[in-house]
Amino acid sequence: MNPLLWRSILLTGLLIAALNVLFAGAEYGFATLPLWFWLAQLLLIPAMLAPARLFPQAAMTRPYLARAALYGLGWAAPYAVYKFTGDALRPTFSPVASLVGVVLTCLLFGLIFAALRKPH
Repeated sequence: MNPLLWRSILLTGLLIAALNVLFAGAEYGFATLPLWFWLAQLLLIPAMLAPARLFPQAAMTRPYLARAALYGLGWAAPYAVYKFTGDALRPTFSPVASLVGVVLTCLLFGLIFAALRKPH
């Protein structure tokens, strides 16, 4: 991979992590965020490898549903880290509900991105 792509992966992962910390800190208080939450944000950096590999492939895929599936799969890893770490802070955390939320959101993201980013 080229240096620009690595820089994009790093910056995007750090931006999503910062937003997750900001939102969780605003809701629960920064001082109360557990250490595992802070460390789990580091998972967003390698999770960004999925979109870096799948989005260019999706952009070249002509069939709509195949393109939507690739975009959805690309969003799955980073969004799962974001969603699960945020949801796990809640006392009423339900892994099944979180997983359903991740799957539905990634399906929606995939369908929207596939509609917006048609190959030429």
